[in-house]
Amino acid sequence: MKEYAFSGRMERLGGEGAFEVLRRARALEAQGKKIIHLQIGEPDFDTPLNIREKAIQALKDGHTHYTPSTGIPELRRTVARYISRTRKIEVAPENVVINPGGRPIIFHALLACVDHGDEVLYPNPGYPGYHSIISFAGGVPIPIPLLEEKDFRFDVDDLERKITPKTRMIILNSPGNPTGGILTYEDLEKIAWLAKKHDLLVFSDEIYSRIIYEGEHHSIASFEGMPERTILLDGFSKTYAMTGWRLGYGVMPKEIAERIIKLTLNSLSCVATFVQMAGIEALEGPQDAVESMIEEFRKRRNFIVDGLNKIPGISCRKPHGAFYVLPNVKKLGMKTKELEVYLMEEAGVACLAGAAFGQYGEGYMRLSYANSMENLTKALSQIEEAVKKLPALQGTACK
Repeated sequence: MKEYAFSGRMERLGGEGAFEVLRRARALEAQGKKIIHLQIGEPDFDTPLNIREKAIQALKDGHTHYTPSTGIPELRRTVARYISRTRKIEVAPENVVINPGGRPIIFHALLACVDHGDEVLYPNPGYPGYHSIISFAGGVPIPIPLLEEKDFRFDVDDLERKITPKTRMIILNSPGNPTGGILTYEDLEKIAWLAKKHDLLVFSDEIYSRIIYEGEHHSIASFEGMPERTILLDGFSKTYAMTGWRLGYGVMPKEIAERIIKLTLNSLSCVATFVQMAGIEALEGPQDAVESMIEEFRKRRNFIVDGLNKIPGISCRKPHGAFYVLPNVKKLGMKTKELEVYLMEEAGVACLAGAAFGQYGEGYMRLSYANSMENLTKALSQIEEAVKKLPALQGTACK
């Protein structure tokens, strides 16, 4: 077989554990084993009917041609109005870039703003793409530990100690994946002060901004002096159950937007017109389905947290947003990658090792509760039966 020579940068680009676990789960299902899927971060609801009907009508009306790489003007105006209202800042359409999902915004923003040797502070455990893309861009990933004792927020004083003359950007994700943790208003206020003091950019991943169970969402872009140094990511996948539609956006200073548009043009060309028109309907249409989905997630969150805390060897904090729990499994006596395999094969439950989200995720497992109450009930029962068989729990009845 021919051996190919690949560029060195490909060695710096990682994968994502959720899709690898999905592949293994499908292989077991093909052999007849039943698997409950708690590994994928995807709402189990249908895209609201009004959004689907808007896309169908757009197709019937012939909206199937190229669009500007920026996104269609109507959607950019809609996003600008939405962000202006929800973040209480002035946003113009020129500050908005439409991409096929949120991932390209992360990819393009880091490629546009991070140069070789630049340091980027990012949350850990966190979305695996942060570390991967920082490295791919030639930057140096500097992890900021998310602490269980702080409800999976990081210590802002620790963040400050890690800032050096080479620091270029801070990445925030609130509510967070995989933790469900939320940065407080006071946290964001201090981070904004640090960003201005050290002249740093902030990439604020707010894809879960609508899925919050207590209080309200706060964006660092809302603080004085921050719109001109913040790249804000949001989108439609999580809030409107539109993961397969591939529609997201970034809001940023015009100078950065122009560079990201250039990257979009050279890599993705544009987002499908009818998908963008569905996005307009999502933001401007009725929000009843979103509110119902969040209320159902709230019930599931409470149920799965209570259930996990009853299982010997497992403890779980209640997340404040998103649709993940990150239980502490250190007492089970296994590395999380081993536990991931064990729970799939022994319990028939697919979940993700915390180590897949960075070194500070070791000792934790991520479970998505974007699944039915019936399946969550079965999963908890099957996990409990499986962990009771582990050597670390033999002969013990306490947590």
